[in-house]
Amino acid sequence: MKYISTRGDKTEFSSSQAVIAGLAKDGGLFVPKNLPVLDVPLEELSKKDYREIAYEVMKLFFTDYTKEELCECINRAYDKKFDTDKIASLVKRGGQHFLELFHGPTIAFKDMALSILPHLLKCALKKNGINDRVLIMTATSGDTGKAALEAFDSVESTRIIVFYPKGGVSPIQERQMVTQTGANTKVIGVKGNFDDCQSKVKEMFSDPGLAQELSSNGFRFSSANSINIGRLIPQVVYYVYAYVKMMEANEISEGEALNFVVPTGNFGNILAAFYAKKMGVPVGKLVCASNENKVLYDFFNTGIYDRRREFILTTSPSMDILISSNLERLIYHSLGDDAQKNAVLMDRLFEDGFYEVGDAQREYMKDFVAIFANGQQVSDTIKHYYDSCGYVIDTHTAVAAYANLKNMENDRTKSVVVSTASPYKFTRYVLSSIDPSLVSDDDLEMASTLYDISKVEIPKAISLLKDAKVIHDRVCETSEMPDMVREFIRN
Repeated sequence: MKYISTRGDKTEFSSSQAVIAGLAKDGGLFVPKNLPVLDVPLEELSKKDYREIAYEVMKLFFTDYTKEELCECINRAYDKKFDTDKIASLVKRGGQHFLELFHGPTIAFKDMALSILPHLLKCALKKNGINDRVLIMTATSGDTGKAALEAFDSVESTRIIVFYPKGGVSPIQERQMVTQTGANTKVIGVKGNFDDCQSKVKEMFSDPGLAQELSSNGFRFSSANSINIGRLIPQVVYYVYAYVKMMEANEISEGEALNFVVPTGNFGNILAAFYAKKMGVPVGKLVCASNENKVLYDFFNTGIYDRRREFILTTSPSMDILISSNLERLIYHSLGDDAQKNAVLMDRLFEDGFYEVGDAQREYMKDFVAIFANGQQVSDTIKHYYDSCGYVIDTHTAVAAYANLKNMENDRTKSVVVSTASPYKFTRYVLSSIDPSLVSDDDLEMASTLYDISKVEIPKAISLLKDAKVIHDRVCETSEMPDMVREFIRN
């Protein structure tokens, strides 16, 4: 398996080289030259556990890792740090299936991929004879940051710097990041929104001058965002897993279509579902659920991607994104893997703020259904599931749960709602939806209240925050982000 850029650089990378690089030199994203097809029957996969399924999927993408290397990465990643042996729990509540991806150490779905990325990276460096230290540079809309910090904390030969939009994440998300320990970690708040952070990070990745400065200090860049193929491919696993476990539970028969409803911001999570479909999993519709920053909803309904709009801070902050980076991979595929045409569209997005795709591309993307939920609809959905069956969901999951109910009005295909975060990560928004009188000024105190009404154990990730000290308190302008990187590598 070789990887190439979505923007025209013809250099072919092995999977381990692509994991190390993170982003192509021309600013494009790495994509496999050919998407593989599952070589194990679904019936056989249904009898395997999460780790075994992970191997069957990842071996097709990470082909220059030996079986022993890949299995070691998988076993180290998916261990006792998850609070369930299943790693991902498929539950049925209120007549609807939810794929709970928040049982990892930071109680968000990003743990599913970021738990394995450091192991893939360490192995890749060794395989390629690279002795440089690696600087992981990441922009976060709330969840990636903490998951990446947790994953790379104290990993030898690495440092990690995370940029987050100051005031643009939940109080719990921010506290998780700014209390992060580890001498190799740095967290910086940025005066701007997530798109500002992400755009600047991608710009720095493509800056040859900054790369030279890193090199002279013994570092090279890599990324923990889903722009890194080492982040994206592990996400494919849980869609394969969900499908075969629905088979095992006799909820669907082999070959029956299954819809996935995904709360979507940067587009990596739903793109992984698309890759699973291309690999042969009988996925039906891919329901792209957006909040009020509905740039993807508008795109799939009009063919025009237009970021020229007001940026709205919502109760689902991890989805507050107007530039969905991973959409570029889908656009590239829709163009028949034509990197030159894709580069023109990406340049237009950067220069003019929008681009438009043609009828052939829209036909290629016909399995995507876009639905959005406003703040009131999100709140009502949280209350609906609590009142009807006692199930508590977070705001991001509620966006998807609402979209699922809307889609079911016209589509009776069975579906799975992808649950991306624990409600304990967004206690204020969740409690205000269930009963506003339960809201207080103390977010950690509200965790106890949420336990009282849900009887779901308070995750260790939350209880440990009570006495955690703030370690990272730096805030900078977007223009100062490169200086923060320089300062970090020199110390």
